[in-house]
Amino acid sequence: MSQPNSTLTHAHETNPDPNKLPTLNGVEHAGVIDFMGFDDKTGEVLMLMIERRPWAQAEVQLFQLQEKLNAYLSFILDGEMAEAYPDLMGKPIRIRLECATPPTNQELFFLQHVHDQLALQSIAFEVEVAAPEGTNNTCGCGQPLSECCTD
Repeated sequence: MSQPNSTLTHAHETNPDPNKLPTLNGVEHAGVIDFMGFDDKTGEVLMLMIERRPWAQAEVQLFQLQEKLNAYLSFILDGEMAEAYPDLMGKPIRIRLECATPPTNQELFFLQHVHDQLALQSIAFEVEVAAPEGTNNTCGCGQPLSECCTD
């Protein structure tokens, strides 16, 4: 997978402030795109969201996920992505939520709704559960999930 403009797009902030320390990524950080790249095999722009926590605080996590999705959609639909990466204009987009644990029924209901709504915008959405400890536990960028997209 190549990244837009041959630059790694880990932790892309939608409103970066050069005076701040580097921002962490993950669902709990709504203003940060955890990872973005172009998949040469599928011809898609892949945008990852990382949820490292188990789904123990579903209401809080679903609210944070909704906020993160809104930030991703704003980046895509309001022209920020086109301005930052004009070579990606017109390419299909896939958003993948990578989770540490499988979602429960409450999360699945929400995630199905997200999938259906994004499909109306021609944006693919998928959920991937990280492999158990001791297996190939990496995210889409190839780093271990516990260290994904951190600088």
